[in-house]
Amino acid sequence: MRDKRRVDELSIEELEQVLAMRKREERQKRLERLKRSGRVIEPDPATVLSPPPPAVLPGQDFEAVIVQAAQNPAGVGFVDEATSVSPQRPEPVAPAPRRAKNRGGRRVTNALLTLVEIAAVVGLVFLAFQFFEGITILEQNSAEAQLAAEEARSRTIPTLEPTPILTLNRIVLPGGHKWVEGQTPTLNVDEIPENLRFAVADQILRPVINRPPLTDQTPLRLVIPKINVDQAIVQGSDWEALKQGVGQILNGYTPADADGKVALSAHNDIYGELFKHLDQLAPGDQYQIQTRTQVYLYTVTHTEVVSPTDVHVLDSDGKATSILISCYPYRVNTQRIVVFAERTG
Repeated sequence: MRDKRRVDELSIEELEQVLAMRKREERQKRLERLKRSGRVIEPDPATVLSPPPPAVLPGQDFEAVIVQAAQNPAGVGFVDEATSVSPQRPEPVAPAPRRAKNRGGRRVTNALLTLVEIAAVVGLVFLAFQFFEGITILEQNSAEAQLAAEEARSRTIPTLEPTPILTLNRIVLPGGHKWVEGQTPTLNVDEIPENLRFAVADQILRPVINRPPLTDQTPLRLVIPKINVDQAIVQGSDWEALKQGVGQILNGYTPADADGKVALSAHNDIYGELFKHLDQLAPGDQYQIQTRTQVYLYTVTHTEVVSPTDVHVLDSDGKATSILISCYPYRVNTQRIVVFAERTG
């Protein structure tokens, strides 16, 4: 049943309800017109808000407000825009999980980029170190090559005085070798000074094809009755000569010389072990050196154990003498045993 009461007879709550209904109906009509003209899209009913009730300003007659509300049911121009409170619309909020996921991805990306930057810096430092190290090695190689070239050029410059021929017999006593059981013995190159090892191949390891010619004074045989040695003598004390037996050091002396020292050498534990018992000779023992024409008798005076470089034992004593040289001790060969003797017949 329609309510026929006057406006001034309605309560405030009823007037608010009437105004809200009128505004909702009017707004619905306007939306229908806009839909028919294609100017609006159907909104979500959950987001549509009811217009607020008319506000009563200070000093404004309440009855005038009610009358104006009845004359303007749509509420158009009813409330001043400056003093009215617009309905608040919900603001869109981004979903938290998606934002958290994006933040996590950014953190991982930033961490990876930081690691890449650190790796790049480390790589640059390593390359710089390699660069400077390469320059240093290049400078060293260049200096060594320059020194080698200088030495080679210096050898081609002739000297004003004749250069004496270097022979290892003047530096290292003969007979040195390394003995290993069951293996082929090898020359003990460690006994030779490092700056002279280049001459080993030419003077020791390569066989001497043209040996000095034999004369009537050349020693040919050695006889030592006490240690049962009766062996032919080979000219030279190189590696190949001592393989054949007893070798004579080519110092230019013969048994027939009035002064000078005839030096003979042989191995003690390889190639016949001819001088194995050389340490058994004592002062007064005798041995013979035979040539084409004569046999010379020598009497032992003393024995010495010296280092391989004590070549002073080869020096002449100012009289007719002889020495016998071999490695010592047996199968160790780090020293030399030298038996000294004088010609007595």
